[in-house]
Amino acid sequence: MLDIKIIREQPDAVKAASVAKRCDDVIDIILELDGKRRSMISRVEVLKNKRNTVSEEVARLKKNKESADDVIAEMKVVSDEITQLDLGLRVIEEKLSSLLDTIPNIPHSSVPHGEDATNNIETKRWAPGSLNNAFEKRSGLDHLQVGEKYSLFDFQRGAKISGAGFPLYIGRGAALERALINFMLDIHTSSHGYTEVLPPFFTNEESLRGTGNLPKFRDQLYYMKEDNLFAIPTAEVPITNIYRDETLVGDQLPIKYSGFSACFRREAGSYGKDTRGFLRVHEFNKVELVKFVTPETSYDEFEMLTSDAERILELLEIPYRRLLLCDADTSFASAKTYDLEVWAPIEGKFLEASSCSNFESFQARRANIRFKRDPKSKPEFVHTINGSGLATSRLMVALLENHQQADGSIKIPEVLHRYLTFTTIH
Repeated sequence: MLDIKIIREQPDAVKAASVAKRCDDVIDIILELDGKRRSMISRVEVLKNKRNTVSEEVARLKKNKESADDVIAEMKVVSDEITQLDLGLRVIEEKLSSLLDTIPNIPHSSVPHGEDATNNIETKRWAPGSLNNAFEKRSGLDHLQVGEKYSLFDFQRGAKISGAGFPLYIGRGAALERALINFMLDIHTSSHGYTEVLPPFFTNEESLRGTGNLPKFRDQLYYMKEDNLFAIPTAEVPITNIYRDETLVGDQLPIKYSGFSACFRREAGSYGKDTRGFLRVHEFNKVELVKFVTPETSYDEFEMLTSDAERILELLEIPYRRLLLCDADTSFASAKTYDLEVWAPIEGKFLEASSCSNFESFQARRANIRFKRDPKSKPEFVHTINGSGLATSRLMVALLENHQQADGSIKIPEVLHRYLTFTTIH
């Protein structure tokens, strides 16, 4: 959520962000309501001061045994007006709160302007020295063919059990998935300094509002009406809400968490897009990285988090590129986002495997997460940062395709050997 002061002082910038992120432009309505609200608050304060004065006058008259009827009648008129103004204020504040929830974050000054994803800027490309012509399309088996040949996963039976987009891992496929998760958690906790958490996979409405998923993305969520709970779209939601409505001590920051979860997304509106295998699923596994930091360290911590995610790809020897997203492709809540895309040489294209974002104070305002630099300091909103460290579905595609040998076997990256009982799939 944006500070209402920013909307008052920078209405054009907020309007531009709304247009770029394809949100409704309600800035003028907000400013009109805010003006009415401030005027009403000012009037209420005047009336309450008057009521206090009248109350003192009533007490004086009664003490002197004089008639206070006229003054009491005047006080009733004032009190009735205060009551009506308070009711009106409550209505306006509810409308304001609802509208403020629809306003996106303002992109950071370093974010390029664009119309869509074609205007994203590639800022880095990496490939292991062992792979010649790493970013060229190669012949071989795609991940579905590999999975069928070696019985790694079964999408048909997964669909029978749950529906399309719910993968079933089997045998070495299940072991490889588990190895990837354990490897990523171990690297982030032992080498990158994150504390491991295992969050709930279901959250309440307040938690999703805090991260900016509600109300805008309700149609993307799986909802259980009987319990008023949502299946999480990412571990970002429960981990960010660990400190909802809390005030942290300044020297605690930065706080860094890494957590595994299954993720559930309806993918509404994705019909017609590539839905083969792991390319688009409703359930997938992901290791998430979340940081709570001070405003002045925010962008340095953001770069480090992105590098932490990249390090996983480099250790797995998977070619990738980093994209700086333009404003139109930056998410509703984010001020700046990098996407990490892995190269899938049999598919012949890049696949998003991680999205790393700095939300500045946007989520913290919605979730009321603050910190004090010292006990006497005024509370400030933290900055929140998160990123996939990483999602396994498309990572699995890239691993199987990049480590596929001439005979069709899959060579397992050395960093995963200690988690498995096999080093080659053949």
